[in-house]
Amino acid sequence: MKLNLKQTMEKNQFVVNYRRMWPFIKPFWPMALLSLLICIPVGSLDAVIALFLKPYTDIVVVGKSMESPWYIPLLIVGFTTVQGLLNFGGTYLNAWVGGRLTMGLKQRLYEKLVEIEPSYFDKTTSGEVLFRFNSDAELSCAGLLGNLKSFLTRIFSSVALIGVLFYNSWQLSILAIVILAVAVAPLTRVKKLLKTLVSRNNSCVFQVNTTYNETFSGNRTIAAYNLQERQKSRFNALLADVFNITVAMTRRTAWITPFMHFVISIGLGLAIALGSWLIVQGTISAGNFVSFITALLMLYTPLKNITNVAVSVQQSFLAIERVFSLLDRPCVLVEKEEPAEMPVVKRGVTFEHVCFEYNKGTEVLHDINLDVRVGEMLALVGNSGGGKSTLVSLLPRFYDVTKGSIRIDGTDIRDFTLKDLRQNIAMVFQDNFLFDGTIRENILLGNPDATDKDIEEALSRACLSDFIASLDKGVETYIGERGILLSGGQKQRVAIARAFLKNAPIVILDEATSALDNKSEEIVQRAIDNLMKDKTVFVIAHRLSTVKNANRIAVINEGRLVELGSHEELMAIPGGQYRTLYNMQFKTPAPKSEEEKSAEEVA
Repeated sequence: MKLNLKQTMEKNQFVVNYRRMWPFIKPFWPMALLSLLICIPVGSLDAVIALFLKPYTDIVVVGKSMESPWYIPLLIVGFTTVQGLLNFGGTYLNAWVGGRLTMGLKQRLYEKLVEIEPSYFDKTTSGEVLFRFNSDAELSCAGLLGNLKSFLTRIFSSVALIGVLFYNSWQLSILAIVILAVAVAPLTRVKKLLKTLVSRNNSCVFQVNTTYNETFSGNRTIAAYNLQERQKSRFNALLADVFNITVAMTRRTAWITPFMHFVISIGLGLAIALGSWLIVQGTISAGNFVSFITALLMLYTPLKNITNVAVSVQQSFLAIERVFSLLDRPCVLVEKEEPAEMPVVKRGVTFEHVCFEYNKGTEVLHDINLDVRVGEMLALVGNSGGGKSTLVSLLPRFYDVTKGSIRIDGTDIRDFTLKDLRQNIAMVFQDNFLFDGTIRENILLGNPDATDKDIEEALSRACLSDFIASLDKGVETYIGERGILLSGGQKQRVAIARAFLKNAPIVILDEATSALDNKSEEIVQRAIDNLMKDKTVFVIAHRLSTVKNANRIAVINEGRLVELGSHEELMAIPGGQYRTLYNMQFKTPAPKSEEEKSAEEVA
């Protein structure tokens, strides 16, 4: 009963896999169907040679006569030519359909990738993303069509050849089919033998891809710290793991091929013995026997190498399951069916009892309450790891709050669409990502419809005009992948120009100047000052000199809002955390509070 249930589940999974692929095949299903229908004549024509050998053997070889079958060699050549042409057409159609199917599946996977929530990338390596969103699509499509074509061709070939077997001798045919069933029986265990090893192998491939990406992105760090030998050692260890798993996969499945060889050789031996006896008894002719043995060899021979096909098929099915596990992955950031309309921000942003945890049970933000008014600049300061960046990441819904709410003009941000919400927020990070292309292309990401005049104004306000003027190609200058051809300050200003074009009412500056030298910081700070005009601004900064002019400063430590006020108000708190941080950075006596002055006078 358990075995039948397991077999039923596997068959159902097979059907489910193909049903899930149907929406991707549907746009060009006639071509896909034609590529499969061609398998019928291609496979069936395999039986022609074996069928024609009976009259040829009986009349020519045994009867020594050329009266009738002189045309048989010509027919064999003709049928084989037709089979070859059909096979070419089927292969071409299969490649075309496979290419379109792979393209459609990759498009859908990439749509999923760009829509997936940022928290996914916190726990997923670049190697795994590359493999699961790219390689799995190719592997699943190749298995779906390539192996399906091979199987259909082999099925129709087998049906035609079995027909030839029964035409020549039903006794020999029954023997051949029993041997065939015994030979292919181990193939039902291939999936079970491979599943755990395929998962381990994929994990190693993820790490190999990640290592390549890290070597590309971190090439200067590798050179600067002489990490070449370390990287070589890590990479060689990964390759050794891949090798060991590949060998283990071979060890688990390679025995099937010699087993099938052994069983098939027994079948051929028994067929020859029984056939010889039937010829002597006069039950079949020599032509029947030759035709039967030819058909049997054509039926058995491909089976000797079918293990590799079976392994490929199971790997493809596992790839299909992985692909649809990604496509079926639920959206963590849920949008309402009837979202609220995003208003023109008039009152401000409110954080009400906000709590957040990356991992369940471990809060990183605890009961944060803030009311940021329109046009206000709020600076977030505190020790590293205190939760500042996490707090501002909740505003554009990179993550959703665990408890509490964030409201814009009184409406919960979860009531807006993600697109509308994020369209009203401009962000400048510490390490801004620039795409491969030109300065113009990167700036226009803020507003693809911006005019040349808009671009010029954004460049001017971002303090980039002089730099652009010094370039031979101006804004059409190619900046390389991740903006590698620009300095840190130049990249920051390109990002600020991009934010200018977006012209969002809410601006988030996350350590926008912390990685710059003093000269670059001064220029970028001027650009930032221009960007912040008439905006509601959240600024995260370790350098407290950059936030002294903020309307209010929020001190976030260990996920809690511990102090809130202007620079002067916070400096007036005896033993206050902001005051302590300020004194540590500038190493100068802090201005004394009125209470401290009074205490000194009394003393």
